[in-house]
Amino acid sequence: MLQEVIETKLHNAFQPQYLKVINESYMHNVPVGSESHFKVIVVSSDFEGVRLIARHRQVNQALLDELSNHIHALAIHTYTPQEWREQQDGAPDSPMCMGNNH
Repeated sequence: MLQEVIETKLHNAFQPQYLKVINESYMHNVPVGSESHFKVIVVSSDFEGVRLIARHRQVNQALLDELSNHIHALAIHTYTPQEWREQQDGAPDSPMCMGNNH
C-alpha cells in the first residue's frame, strides 16, 4: 500500500514526534481505491531553524520515487514541535478538487 510506504519513508527521514499521512484521492475524480492524492503532516525537530520551502524540499526528496511515479498531488504541512503545540486546529483542510482529471 502506497500510504504505508510514504509513512515509512517519512518516519525514517524525520523521526517525527507526530506523523499523519492521509489519502485524499476520494476527493478527486479518480477511480475508487486510488492512491494518487495525499496530505502529510510531519512534526519534527529536524525542521527547527529551517524555512518552509526547505522543509517541503526535504519531504519531496524523501518521497522522490513516489512523486515521480505514483503520486499526482501532495499537500505538505511541516511543523516544529513548538509550532505544532501552537496550532489550535491542526493542519488546514484540503479543498475538494474542482477539476475532472485530477
